[in-house]
Amino acid sequence: MPLPDRTPSPLVDPRVAAAVGGDLRAFEGLYRDHVGRVHALALRMCGRGAFAEEMTQEVFVKAWRKLHLFDGRSRFSTWLHRLAVNTVVDGMRHEAHEPEATENVAELPDNVRYLRQGRIDLERAIAGLPTKARMVFVLHDVEGYKHEEIAEMMGISGGTARGQLHRARGLLREVLR
Repeated sequence: MPLPDRTPSPLVDPRVAAAVGGDLRAFEGLYRDHVGRVHALALRMCGRGAFAEEMTQEVFVKAWRKLHLFDGRSRFSTWLHRLAVNTVVDGMRHEAHEPEATENVAELPDNVRYLRQGRIDLERAIAGLPTKARMVFVLHDVEGYKHEEIAEMMGISGGTARGQLHRARGLLREVLR
């Protein structure tokens, strides 16, 4: 059986097609265009700057290695986003030194309640959530994934994903009061 044609659609950004052909400068342009969004996603999911930077670099290393698999049926940004989510989820799953986030709203650090010009900084509140609750919240409420997709990505049941989302929302409500 012949292998499927992996040549990107002509509708694909020419830089993607060039990068698939090995053009490093084209890939550098794609990196510059997308690194901010990938880093913001990684930071929202993991809540730690250094780890988010590490995951961002890992996403682009994987993208370079797997770019030949991009077939152009979706936008490059969509393909890269999914790669980023999977990379961060895998990285967090395998990280051995992850500190356990606090479980009780009363124990949340003061920076979670950080006030700036009379408003609570929602990004910091999200970052203060327990790890799994934060990941599910970001994937569901920010990125728009369905419970079943989140469960599959994180290796948990759909019910656990729903429970973690409920928990995250409850903790955020407490912080926002």
